[in-house]
Amino acid sequence: MSEPAQQQHPIFAIEKLYVKDLSLEIPNAPKVFLERETPEINMQLGGKNQSLGDGLYEVLLTVTVTAKIKDKILFLVEAQQAGVFRINNVSEDEIGPLLGIGCPNIIFPYLREVVSDIVMRAGFPPVILNPVNFEAIYRQKKPDSAVNGAS
Repeated sequence: MSEPAQQQHPIFAIEKLYVKDLSLEIPNAPKVFLERETPEINMQLGGKNQSLGDGLYEVLLTVTVTAKIKDKILFLVEAQQAGVFRINNVSEDEIGPLLGIGCPNIIFPYLREVVSDIVMRAGFPPVILNPVNFEAIYRQKKPDSAVNGAS
């Protein structure tokens, strides 16, 4: 007979979601409110994570949204949405995808709402950020060592 296995179950929990930083600039106000053309919206997205110890990790998404008409900036929003996650009893191979895919998928809708809200409060129509495929981004950044498999 085998010993009773006291196997620890994996734990993945959201401890806290929060706006870490938020900035709005309207450098050409109030003249930009007279513009009638549809602006060109440019979005840049970044992310990072760090271990806080004891199975806690902070995952941070940063977005910069710039709206322009020709070379005139209507507005510039920079936002950082973060989360603290508890991850215990998970193998090292599974932590990377959780931090790079799972957590950003949880955080991104909150980031989208923050950007839309601040843009509306600034007097512009809301900007709805398009969905992001965090799995594809994670796979692009991951080294090719796993592609060839073990021999």
